[in-house]
Amino acid sequence: MLLFVVTATVFSVLPLLRYLRGHTIFDYELWYATGKHVLAGDEIYYFRAGKYDFMYPPACALFLAGASLLGQEGLIFLLVAINSAAWFCSAKLSAILATGQRGKINPWLYLIPSLLVVVYIWSSYHLGQPNLVLLALIVGAFVALRAEREIVGGGLIAVAAAIKAFPVLAIIYLVYRRYWKAAISLVATLVFLLLILPAPFRGFERAWHDLEKWSAGMLKYSEVTVGQRPMRSYTWKNQSLIGVSNRLLRRVDADAASAPHKPVYVNLADLSFPVVNAIIISAALALGIVFIAVMPDRDTRTAESDAIEFALLLLLMLMLTPLSFGYFYSWLMLPFAVITQRVLIEKGSAVLWWTLAALALLALGLAFPRGAQLYGNTFFATLLLFIGLSIELLRFKRAGQPVAPPLG
Repeated sequence: MLLFVVTATVFSVLPLLRYLRGHTIFDYELWYATGKHVLAGDEIYYFRAGKYDFMYPPACALFLAGASLLGQEGLIFLLVAINSAAWFCSAKLSAILATGQRGKINPWLYLIPSLLVVVYIWSSYHLGQPNLVLLALIVGAFVALRAEREIVGGGLIAVAAAIKAFPVLAIIYLVYRRYWKAAISLVATLVFLLLILPAPFRGFERAWHDLEKWSAGMLKYSEVTVGQRPMRSYTWKNQSLIGVSNRLLRRVDADAASAPHKPVYVNLADLSFPVVNAIIISAALALGIVFIAVMPDRDTRTAESDAIEFALLLLLMLMLTPLSFGYFYSWLMLPFAVITQRVLIEKGSAVLWWTLAALALLALGLAFPRGAQLYGNTFFATLLLFIGLSIELLRFKRAGQPVAPPLG
């Protein structure tokens, strides 16, 4: 706890110091400006330099409006405090899922997963990104689902999707696993956050306009861009299946966001855009089929198997979301917690080798930040973790263990 408090305090103070010294404060400045636009009744989504400045769902802008009332310094203080609370909750809830209990938990289950993703955690503080908050909400949803509180679980996923859209992918899992109440709760909560909640402040027509404009700008995919990221979609910073496949299989500039620069190409083939898309769809379907194939039947699920299943779902979401930048990978906290628990109870010898290979790939990103990520080291490390945990869950399925009582 002392180590967490010290580290979180240092991570929180540094963005404030940057602001007080007049240095760039990255996305914190955008969050403040967006909040002020909402308070003034201005347009949220407008083009600057060929793209939207603010790219998140309208509900996220509404949340920022309240924070902007505190001023720029107050907004930074609030957001780093929220990040610290989210980090604590993510570590705690990940350990609960990994062990299947709420009692005394081995301290290594808090330390090791956070230590392995601490670089990505720092990025969230440094840049002002909300991915730690999303992780806390999603892992909280998993704990709620395990405790048979489906309405709460679906609502938490909806809040995450209202902040940053990609967690909505979880609805596919909810439907497949027949969490009907959770799926309905997710949709209903999203409708409330996107249309009903903004109506008293911006009017229903303006709320609908905001949603339409966000959808028109962000739900696009072409040879040159994903959403509103024309200069970053296929560069080394995007570690999603879409980003890695396009720069390895098409002749696209893998460092387009840097200026001035010479174009950087790392493609191993020069395929057409439609062919690359066919490969991406095939790979995504293959990953989904593997996930379904290793899932245990409903009556043989346990808290232990659910922890692995939820970890696999997070890994799938990281790989399949169109844009997956470095700070997204704080989400590896849950998979690492599950793996740590399996090693501690001496059941993780097989998955440990896959994990060590994944960690080696992630370490390359520390030694060669751009060079390794050009070739998708983070994506492929995530894929290795997915393979290792899939094999582990398949062993559970074949064992056919009886169902365990829900948490809580």
